[in-house]
Amino acid sequence: MRVPIVTVGDNVVDCYPELGVLYPGGNAINVAVHVKRLGIQSSYIGALGNDRAGEAILNALHSEGVDTAHTRIIDGENAHCTIALENGNRVFQSSNLGVSRIVPSQNDYQAMSECAIVHTGECSGLEKDLEGISSQSEMLSYDFSERPWDYISGLAPFVDIATISLPEDQESKARQIASQVLALGPRIVAITLGASGVVLASNDEVVFQQAPLVKPVDTLGAGDAFIARMLCGLVWKETLQEIAVAATQYATNECLTHGAFGYETPLDVANISS
Repeated sequence: MRVPIVTVGDNVVDCYPELGVLYPGGNAINVAVHVKRLGIQSSYIGALGNDRAGEAILNALHSEGVDTAHTRIIDGENAHCTIALENGNRVFQSSNLGVSRIVPSQNDYQAMSECAIVHTGECSGLEKDLEGISSQSEMLSYDFSERPWDYISGLAPFVDIATISLPEDQESKARQIASQVLALGPRIVAITLGASGVVLASNDEVVFQQAPLVKPVDTLGAGDAFIARMLCGLVWKETLQEIAVAATQYATNECLTHGAFGYETPLDVANISS
């Protein structure tokens, strides 16, 4: 079966000590889940621990209908991080990579070669493999998040769809960076600006979309929700303006609940070490 969108790399359980709960997450996991919720089959390539935290993520993937044929279960501790909330904005406090790092196998590369879009990002530790992933991918999406220019410029030539995060109220800077990144080879560049919205650019067009005004409950995973909706829009051949409007709205909606996509689990059940 041809899976249109494959995500590769990081996963994590996001732990909220103040709330006493955890939620499955991680950029690659979040994108895979939201893509499936939006109506496009997705597959996750990565490694989960064989502990309760890894079980929580695997159960969520199965419940959402994400393909896990290329998901490894490894003896060891699943990746996790600790989250605090400040006025609804997520703040990362500590993390443990656990067994989440992988080296793609030939079977993984075969799965990537058969899909429309492969997505990964800076949290996945796949920088050394990115050229190989790119060569096997029809289109490669990469989340650069808040990484510096030296990092972006070194990897952008391998990427078709680049996502970069800037602080709010920097539309002018976002337009400048989008132009610079497009010159390195990507076909589409998205510069997310938090509550301010997004600049979405191709070589033919640049659009800005203001984000809807809401009082966030938890901004964790909003950027990943944006990426998922953007990738679906590209599969559906929507215009940049249509994608910008829909993806910004979709990401904003994800700020109204805790966690990246739900599946709350009591923190003490997972027995996570610090």
